[in-house]
Amino acid sequence: MKKRFFQLMIAFAFILALFDGFSHELQADSHQKVFIIPLEETVEKGLAQYIKRTISEANAQEADHIILEIDTLGGAVDGAMEIADILRSSEIPITAYINRRAISAGAYIALNADQIYMAPGSQMGSAAIITGDGNAADDKAQSLWLSELKESAERNGRDPKYALAMADKDVDIPEYGAGKGDLLTLESKSALEVGYSEGTAEDREDLLNQLNLSSAEIIEAKESFAEKVARFLTHPVVVPILLSIGSLGLVVELYSPGFGLAGITGLTSLFLFFYGHLVAGLAGMESIILFVLGIIFLIAELFVPGAILGVLGIGSIITSLYIASGNFVNMTISLGIALAVSITASILLVKVFGKRMNLFKKLILRDSTNTESGYVSNKSRTDLLGLEGVAFTTLRPSGTAVIAEERIDVVTEGGYIAKGQHVKVVKVEGARIVVRELN
Repeated sequence: MKKRFFQLMIAFAFILALFDGFSHELQADSHQKVFIIPLEETVEKGLAQYIKRTISEANAQEADHIILEIDTLGGAVDGAMEIADILRSSEIPITAYINRRAISAGAYIALNADQIYMAPGSQMGSAAIITGDGNAADDKAQSLWLSELKESAERNGRDPKYALAMADKDVDIPEYGAGKGDLLTLESKSALEVGYSEGTAEDREDLLNQLNLSSAEIIEAKESFAEKVARFLTHPVVVPILLSIGSLGLVVELYSPGFGLAGITGLTSLFLFFYGHLVAGLAGMESIILFVLGIIFLIAELFVPGAILGVLGIGSIITSLYIASGNFVNMTISLGIALAVSITASILLVKVFGKRMNLFKKLILRDSTNTESGYVSNKSRTDLLGLEGVAFTTLRPSGTAVIAEERIDVVTEGGYIAKGQHVKVVKVEGARIVVRELN
């Protein structure tokens, strides 16, 4: 009897231990935190700064897992590479969940997550690198991009040939619709087959179940209004528009009386350019200080002789724009567009509308002593035309002649006339009186 009782007590203690362990497991699971970060629309440097901020926030809140919900058609290569570096350096496990599309730079970003899950019918791939004007990038850029894709695939144990096929038309994978001449795009089913996806999840809830995080606390990262504005203002298409409006407004202001709408519009556009890049973390105060110094130099150039301050001013402004942008090629294109707009506007204002720069009216003397105003440099002697006289001195070819009882400085038509010879006035050009010898 005692033995049976002892056995029952041992069994009961064992059950209690199991229950206690299970309850601790549930409690531990319920204390897990999952950060959900949406990665949507165009990939650019503004998005990279947003990803960096949210991952830092996840670290600060001691999150256990990060899920990137990806739906993008790609974007800037430099922005994608910056995001990839951020993902690689994260100590928190990151899962890329492609809920619709991860095309071009989006596919590259997904490959840098620790694991990939895809929604049914979603796609990833078609990652060829192109320039801003839509043409294929040069060999150097292509080589770098292919190397990045290959390394990203290999770091998570994926076959790199599929990543290369996404960007190189020479890679032949006909079984997935990417023969030579075509870029590879994987759907959820094919991605799972080739090891480019760990699984297919219907939605976020299904994904959390598959990751054993169904009971975890969900924290959704949100873009602030300032970040949304910054992403828009730093878009590669918006930057040249801002710089063009800025330069156009300032050019029109130079041809307008006072300081009005054109100048305010120009300065506002430049302010928005620097504001967007500052909030996005692309520009520091040094670029703004350099820009302000450039403006001061240009103003000082108007009052100081020489061109040194003007050159320093223009150089400071251009340098500040390049520092703020962080992308040499895009900024060069943007400045080229803005310069073309400014030159075109100046030509139209001068040639078509007959405008003059009001700024220089105060610096340049435009008064003239012309004949219409009653000023003459010398008295014209047209009254002597046709009169005859005598050479008072030898004319070689200039000299003095007496005409109408008046000594007058004259010149011949190029020949020599001896003293005392009779001459006739044949031409009068202001103070220049031309004579000819009479036979």
